[in-house]
Amino acid sequence: KTVIAVDFLLRQGAWGYANEEVLAAVPWSAVLAQHFDLEASSGSTRRLLLKLAALLHDIAKPQARAIEEDGRIRFLGHAKEGAAIAVNILERLRFSAKEVKLVEIMVRHHLRPGQMSDNGLPSHRAIYRYFRDTGEAGIDILFLSLADHLATRGPHLNLARWQEHAQMVEYILAQRFEQESLVVPPKLVDGHDLINMFGMSPGPEIGEFLEAVREAQASGELTTKEEALSYIRE
Repeated sequence: KTVIAVDFLLRQGAWGYANEEVLAAVPWSAVLAQHFDLEASSGSTRRLLLKLAALLHDIAKPQARAIEEDGRIRFLGHAKEGAAIAVNILERLRFSAKEVKLVEIMVRHHLRPGQMSDNGLPSHRAIYRYFRDTGEAGIDILFLSLADHLATRGPHLNLARWQEHAQMVEYILAQRFEQESLVVPPKLVDGHDLINMFGMSPGPEIGEFLEAVREAQASGELTTKEEALSYIRE
């Protein structure tokens, strides 16, 4: 069902439970169409890899299934376990290393869009972290999350909640395409600055400080080198 939903969202097929309002809520543009038509590696398009991720994203649910004391069924860790299974399958099928990596990231992070905000639209910091962790698969995962939503609800889709989900995806995509500095903040300071200004020794600590600066930049807290140095000093 999730694979069929992917085709529907990418304007390549029908979805039996949908009406015009459902599809109209989903962001679409020539840029997105071009993105999914791009060849990722070895002849596989982004569209094909997204379908593979849709096919495999819940593959670990049976082994991750657990019943809690209140009777609720949970699938804790199924995304991480599913990513490992997906890698094993695609490697045996002779997919390229890049293709395997992209699908692995999609499966591992397919729940991530729904975890970016408890209420309302995600913050700039959350969006920065999302694309930092998902890289070039970030756009694809947003559509996988929409397809998963459709496939899970089927004929019981709540239109209002669907529109909220689609609005969140549209907002994240807008930030991605319109604010490049949010995804890749311009460098304000580097390791040499930290060594020279604060006497730090080369090592993981420097990377942690630089990452903290990038997050603060993404959230709009820092815009200059002086602000970044002051932020580190504090």
